[in-house]
Amino acid sequence: MRIVDKIAAGKQFISLEFFPPKDQKEWPVFFRTTDRLAQLNPLFASVTYGAGGSSKGETLEIVSRLKREHGLETMAHLTCIGAQRGELLQFMDDLALAEVDNVLALRGDRPADAPPEFSACGTLRHACDLAAFIRNAHPGVGIGVAGYPETHPEATSPEADLGFLKLKLDQGGDFAITQLFFDNRYYFDLVRRARELGVDKAIIPGIIPVVSLKVIRRIVSMCGATLPPEFLASLEEADRRGGAAAVQEVGVAWARRQAQDLLAAGVPGVHIYTLNRDEAVLKLVDGLLAV
Repeated sequence: MRIVDKIAAGKQFISLEFFPPKDQKEWPVFFRTTDRLAQLNPLFASVTYGAGGSSKGETLEIVSRLKREHGLETMAHLTCIGAQRGELLQFMDDLALAEVDNVLALRGDRPADAPPEFSACGTLRHACDLAAFIRNAHPGVGIGVAGYPETHPEATSPEADLGFLKLKLDQGGDFAITQLFFDNRYYFDLVRRARELGVDKAIIPGIIPVVSLKVIRRIVSMCGATLPPEFLASLEEADRRGGAAAVQEVGVAWARRQAQDLLAAGVPGVHIYTLNRDEAVLKLVDGLLAV
């Protein structure tokens, strides 16, 4: 089933993002984690796609198994940078065979070890190109795209970045999921500006429970998200006081307050970047949605 049709039902939801483990020896633990989180009844679960398509085989297998064995509606991430059209078509055909009806269309990142000749695929250089390509090749598939509450790090301006979000949705996207953020005002401002520009499709906020200072510093350095000074100070104090466990407690509490405020304001749902950590997500979500 297409995720956009499930969103249209109007009931607030949570959704989850997972990433394929680097080593298949970790898969049993991974699927135990997803099985526990499936009990949260997420509207859907998305699975990332490594830089340059480096984990596309794992992504395909995981979205297929999560749907077939765990009963989850799934969405595969798909990137166009460095890919050939034939590869993309094959991936979409494989998803269709696995009855996976949704894909998140992304430009993707250049792999850190990419050779000089590495480049985007022909004219498919941006997520809007990929969204249009998918819509033409598989008209019935559900397509999500990404939005940036604090502006994409490579964008020339917030206005230009918002224009690209609209273009991605106009070119085939059914809904948007935002990059992570820690101040809800960024999300509300993005939605306001998008509506003023004529965007009427769902924009789902993405939030992350901080479980490690090292990890979150690396993540925000890549995506450009801002850690509010008071939040960072609380995390650093927790780290000094009690190490990783204390950091996770503070991080989960912050994300939970974000989710509560967002849901109270009437957002369609909340997309959670799980980092494949079931304990943190279970604490974040416990009692979050009204039965």
